[in-house]
Amino acid sequence: MRTITDHKVNPANDRILIEVTDEPGAGGANHEYRVTLPPNADPSKASKSWEISFQNGPINENGINGLTQEVLLAIVADRLRSFQAGQFACRENALALTKIEEAQHWLHSRTLARMQRGVEGTNQK
Repeated sequence: MRTITDHKVNPANDRILIEVTDEPGAGGANHEYRVTLPPNADPSKASKSWEISFQNGPINENGINGLTQEVLLAIVADRLRSFQAGQFACRENALALTKIEEAQHWLHSRTLARMQRGVEGTNQK
């Protein structure tokens, strides 16, 4: 099991644990993650954790069996757009949103190119 620490920047994030719980797959990426919140100050409330499963294997062969990067980026983009529409709009959120939208663009571009080559949903290049 491997621990990710890229999110650690403030007291809240410093206490959230992100673990990779599987071995890399055929493409070199992991598919299973666990995010665990620290125990709450209220002893009657237990810590919470979530299992995040990413698509594992080609959709044409394995069906849809997990999330994609595009799904998580869409959620984060929506949150940042909401902040930007409200009282917490700021330059930093705008820049982060721009970069997430750029990441979405390149992932979509990759998918469209794979579709044009007839290899989307397979383990072919």
